[in-house]
Amino acid sequence: MTRDEALALVREYVKNEGLVRHMLSVEACMRFYAEKFNADVEAWGLIGLIHDFDWEIHPTAEEHPAKGAPILRERGVPEDIIQDILSHGSGTDVPRDTPRRKALMACDEITGLVTAVALVRPSRSLLDLEPSSVKKKWKDKAFAAGTDREEMAEAAQDFGIELWEHVENVITAMRRIAPELGLVGNVQ
Repeated sequence: MTRDEALALVREYVKNEGLVRHMLSVEACMRFYAEKFNADVEAWGLIGLIHDFDWEIHPTAEEHPAKGAPILRERGVPEDIIQDILSHGSGTDVPRDTPRRKALMACDEITGLVTAVALVRPSRSLLDLEPSSVKKKWKDKAFAAGTDREEMAEAAQDFGIELWEHVENVITAMRRIAPELGLVGNVQ
């Protein structure tokens, strides 16, 4: 599956632009880490791009991503990529035992928190966002209350990256696609 085919799949199944931007963010982070670890950038990016493609049709932890896997198989997605995507689900019994699987888990939820922090800044931008701003909001449990900070911290630890270094990496990766994410804001 090419990136264009993956993006077409996402567009076919996902109507919520916020969810599309989330998947683009995770893709950017996965590509960042693949470059860092001299891994297959295209495969890592593909995993990030399509990992939540079925969320709107299977919006529960019991269904997602397990019920999306047959669709991916029908589309010819390699089984190793499908297994990596399944590993980020809570009820799939696919272990997070490879760097790609650990990276997906580490990049998934934290991109949402980084986006939320960028959106409440006066600049509404990733371009001037620093990890210290995320750290301040991290401590405010009422901010982005739906995000699971404990899960994010554990995922970074399992991935072997110190949390605030990881946040900096996520910001750096997302900056690369800030225009696609609508997060350039009013920074000159």
